[in-house]
Amino acid sequence: MADTIRLWGGRFRTPSDPALTDLSRSDPSYFRMAPYDLAGSRAHVRELQRGGILDESECTAVLTAIDELDADVRAGRVAPTPDDEDVHTFIERVLLQRLGPLGGKVRAGRSRNDQAANDLRLFLRDRVRTIVAEVADLQDALIAQARQHVRSIAPGFTHLQPAQPVVFAHQLLAHAQSFSRDVERLQDWDRRSARSPLGAAALAGSSVAVRPELSAAELGYAAPCENSIDAVASRDHVAEFLFATSMLAVNVSRLGEEVCLWTSRQFGWVVLDDGFSTGSSIMPQKKNPDIAELARGKAGRLLGDLAGLMAVLKSLPLAYNRDLAEDKRAALDSVDTLALVLPAMAGMVRTMRVDVDVLREQATDGFTLATEVADWLAEQGVPFSEAHEVTGALVQLCEDRGIELEEVTDADLRSVDERLTPAVRDRLTPEAAVAARTGYGGTAPDRVVEQIDRLAAVTAGQRAWSAEYEGPRS
Repeated sequence: MADTIRLWGGRFRTPSDPALTDLSRSDPSYFRMAPYDLAGSRAHVRELQRGGILDESECTAVLTAIDELDADVRAGRVAPTPDDEDVHTFIERVLLQRLGPLGGKVRAGRSRNDQAANDLRLFLRDRVRTIVAEVADLQDALIAQARQHVRSIAPGFTHLQPAQPVVFAHQLLAHAQSFSRDVERLQDWDRRSARSPLGAAALAGSSVAVRPELSAAELGYAAPCENSIDAVASRDHVAEFLFATSMLAVNVSRLGEEVCLWTSRQFGWVVLDDGFSTGSSIMPQKKNPDIAELARGKAGRLLGDLAGLMAVLKSLPLAYNRDLAEDKRAALDSVDTLALVLPAMAGMVRTMRVDVDVLREQATDGFTLATEVADWLAEQGVPFSEAHEVTGALVQLCEDRGIELEEVTDADLRSVDERLTPAVRDRLTPEAAVAARTGYGGTAPDRVVEQIDRLAAVTAGQRAWSAEYEGPRS
């Protein structure tokens, strides 16, 4: 039997031009869909038996051949050739070689349209669990660092200007909370994407595979797609996946940016482990936060994947169009990029060393305790609008004298406003400032400990979710 086949072409009188063949051929990376295409083929073969296309012995023979091919593909014993247009052609070619004409029966009642849609759905539902587990590793690294720094005082920033003291754990957990929502988005995506396109065939449904709900259950879906045209024509589930992964990458990038700041000589808050840093080819003294910088750059790449697919989808008529082949390029690139970024970021965070003395020293730079003065005045009955002005005048005095708020004398306080009494000094320490923020979600150490415990439980639940998916049945 010939080694090269086409899944189409009976009505064509001449072979394809090489330029068409080159353009039409799948990117080699797409052949990783083979295990998922074979899983869909198993489900379809059982549909063929239910539809009377295969008898019991034929069904058994084809399923055995599919299982053997699956094992061979995973072990690297069988691989596509340059003449295989796509993964579907590759699999049919090998089944024809091994089964003869029986292998040609498998194509009945299905199309590459529903096969391609199904393969990518299965792939992404599988990979989203890996992504969630890797985010959980990053979360665990942040939580472990946070547990060490519940009482490490640090300056908090707005507009990249010193604003108010916080505990460093609170700053770390702010990043962790955004990652937790990223996982929730991925979980929610999976719920909406748990619909099987098999049985849609080219667009109108199949006259052979008429029990798609059984195939859906076999493949780990909640149900089949409601509409066969929508099943093969829509890629909003891919676009939504790309948004969720892009948002995750953006949040990773924001953490990466802060690590770049924290490790700079100007900040001096954090020292990275040698195993998660690089040097310079010309400047021997350099120690660079390359992981953090690469993560920032990769976020732009994922945003490009999202924008690219959205541009492809715009104005496509129903049902299937070959433009949709771009979905795999964007989705696989995002998956592969996160597979590189997330473990590296988790290792960098887990092993970094925080200089708590530097944090404490900088915690009051830039008059970060000014809000404590205004709040204290408000507690004494001074309208906050007046308290704000009084505190601003006190800051002006300190700037003129070149001193910090905690260095003002009693006379200085009285010179600004008689209502500023020495009692305000009890609030002029960063420890007092963070201890006062006792509301839910505040930076008071006790509240931060509670936040850590809640987040650790959420992260454990998300990790468990990533492990419980069984996927297609054999």
